[in-house]
Amino acid sequence: MRLLLVNPNTSRETTDAMVRIAEAAAPEGVTVEGATAPWGVGLITNEAQLATAATAVLDLLRGRATLPDAVIMAAFGDPALEEARALLSCPVTGIAEAGMAEAAAGGRPFAVATTTPDLAAAITATAHRYGHGSLFRGVHLTPGDPAVLMADRERLEEALADACRAAIGAGAEAVVIGGGPLAMAARAIAPLLPVPIIEPVPASVRLALERASSGHAAP
Repeated sequence: MRLLLVNPNTSRETTDAMVRIAEAAAPEGVTVEGATAPWGVGLITNEAQLATAATAVLDLLRGRATLPDAVIMAAFGDPALEEARALLSCPVTGIAEAGMAEAAAGGRPFAVATTTPDLAAAITATAHRYGHGSLFRGVHLTPGDPAVLMADRERLEEALADACRAAIGAGAEAVVIGGGPLAMAARAIAPLLPVPIIEPVPASVRLALERASSGHAAP
């Protein structure tokens, strides 16, 4: 089975990191290919950039000669998710969709920890759109400029862990790390915290494979 992980930002380094994490989450016999948005920004931090990324992703998908068995949209805003589903015949899964579904399993209250304050309203709307409003305990943010923080791995991990602790204090029994480029940091801080830390890339691999195997494109 072949998965295509689409990075809606222009950073090939981020694409490669997410592909490695997806490969580690996939069972034997599954291959993961990465694709990077052909234009846009290297780090999506606001809703205008998210909209630009959606257009870039659709251009990328229209240009592909062959389709995989499933596609993962690997930015936390799930840009162009519905449009991609209308365009492609294979299942398309968003990392926010998958991460939130896994966090909310069994009626568990959850929150999102992330670095992008200008996307907090969009993340909240996404939680409600996917039907998790009653379980959602908010978006908990790291301080400062996201790009500066992302450039310092140790500071990023420390700040994200603090945001997760704030989420736990707000009643979350699981915390989703909100962002594809945060995948490595999510993995690093998970053992440090007392509740499940949901890594959205592995969650999306699990959901994408389930959909591809069952023949169901989406709920």
